[in-house]
Amino acid sequence: MTHGTRSGGPAAQPRHAVVAGGGLAGVTTALALADAGVRVTLLEGRPRLGGLAFSFRRGDLTVDNGQHVYLRCCTAYRWFLDRIEGAALAPLQDRLDVPVLDLARPEGRRLGRLRRDALPVPLHLGRSLAAYPHLSLADRARVGRAALALQKLDLADPALDTQDFGSWLAAHGQSARAIEALWDLVGVATLNAVAGDASLALAAMVFKTGLLSDPGAADIGWARVPLGELHDRLARKALDSAGVRTELRTRVTSVSPDGDGQWTVEVPGETLRADAVVLAVPQREAHDLLPAGALDAPERLLEIGTAPILNVHVVYDRKVLGRPFFTALGSPVQWVFDRTEASGLREGQYLAVSQSAAQGEIDAPVAVLRERYLPELERLLPPARGATVRDFFVTRERTATFAPTPGVGPLRPGARTKASGLYLAGAWTATGWPATMESAVRSGVSAADAVLGALGRPRPQALFEFEEAA
Repeated sequence: MTHGTRSGGPAAQPRHAVVAGGGLAGVTTALALADAGVRVTLLEGRPRLGGLAFSFRRGDLTVDNGQHVYLRCCTAYRWFLDRIEGAALAPLQDRLDVPVLDLARPEGRRLGRLRRDALPVPLHLGRSLAAYPHLSLADRARVGRAALALQKLDLADPALDTQDFGSWLAAHGQSARAIEALWDLVGVATLNAVAGDASLALAAMVFKTGLLSDPGAADIGWARVPLGELHDRLARKALDSAGVRTELRTRVTSVSPDGDGQWTVEVPGETLRADAVVLAVPQREAHDLLPAGALDAPERLLEIGTAPILNVHVVYDRKVLGRPFFTALGSPVQWVFDRTEASGLREGQYLAVSQSAAQGEIDAPVAVLRERYLPELERLLPPARGATVRDFFVTRERTATFAPTPGVGPLRPGARTKASGLYLAGAWTATGWPATMESAVRSGVSAADAVLGALGRPRPQALFEFEEAA
């Protein structure tokens, strides 16, 4: 395959960009630049694309390292799925519907649901909240008032980032029960932090965009195939079709300006020259690669904390869960997804238990986690009580996301650096979103936009259609 070579001699050679990092941010950047006619080399240190949203083999199963979901309001990630021709493999719910099981209630009365109606905001959630059995009548009324107050917050106000969401909720009449049974139910999964540890700015962005912008904004989508099918195989196919040179198992060791407006990128065994370089790698790796003067205070990147996510995987000899997923109250269990079909399991059922903000458990031995979670699943799912556990294993991402703590906003840099031709991408950059797949794709679009502007290239119209939809 030729990579961006065109007839007409050296003068007609397209400009060259090197993208370091093959996660969603890097793949997005590479596709966007290639679609605009830039010659792109994508370098990834791992043997696969997809960053922290990937799959691996365990015996006959294909296992995702963690359960990832997105919402209808995630217009950039939806653009990405369309671009790699994977949207049909990760469909959205027709209408938001979240089963919530509360272990504190008697069996047979444990199920509540959070779902929307086809009514304008905020009435679309009114009937669901009015009937939500896990909150008292008084709590339900106060939730409505807090939602209206949240809707009035100005997301551009920097003061929001200095406050924590938990204190704001308490100041707006939210009880500990309301925070547990509603606000943290959504917030922990999207922010990877409990309300008291989360920046009000990021929490307000999540709730205003997801629940208070459009009736369908919070409809949930997730991959019905292994994530590697989307973020590795289909992404690689799209990159190849776009003419991107993709090198796996190739980690960038240094990035330096040449003084003539170009950049030198060193990898083991090769030196690349580029008109633009995008560092689409974790913040600490970006810090180590940045040349002097590229950021005013590069040490701020090291001040961006990280937060873990733990996933517990259980394979039963029979079906124990009759719905695609549920979330739980009164239990250590957070969200449980049925991954049977996606994993290729032919008999029994495979459940993935996704545990965000898992600081207290991320290093717990597998035996301890087994003793904790199997009884909990039996309490939540009566059919599991007579089932045999065929496999139990754990996946851990100790630095799954950046920590969305108050004060994190000023630490997140934009796409442009002070070094001409050097750009940053990653969910941790200043996208306005918490560390989600949406944030990663948005950062890639921002980086590509900055590169194209500097190279004098027009933006591909299709790339920015999601902005119009947002």
